[in-house]
Amino acid sequence: MAQLIVRNLENAVKARLQRRAKRHGRSMEEEVRDILRNATNEEDIPAGGLGTEISALFTKVGLESDIPELRGHEIKLPSFES
Repeated sequence: MAQLIVRNLENAVKARLQRRAKRHGRSMEEEVRDILRNATNEEDIPAGGLGTEISALFTKVGLESDIPELRGHEIKLPSFES
């Protein structure tokens, strides 16, 4: 089994971990192990980029044509002058 040392942990964080461990009826060390296990289990969910996330929001909106790729195109800045 591996060991992990966490330095410079704020006293308030340590106190909250102790209270949380007490509520769950286990040691603070076991509480931290459980937190780390749960946090790393979330890694199995593939993280998409911002574009993928936005695309997922609009998948069934009804857009029927492809949106052209913007790479390599000159960016035209808007003019806000009257």
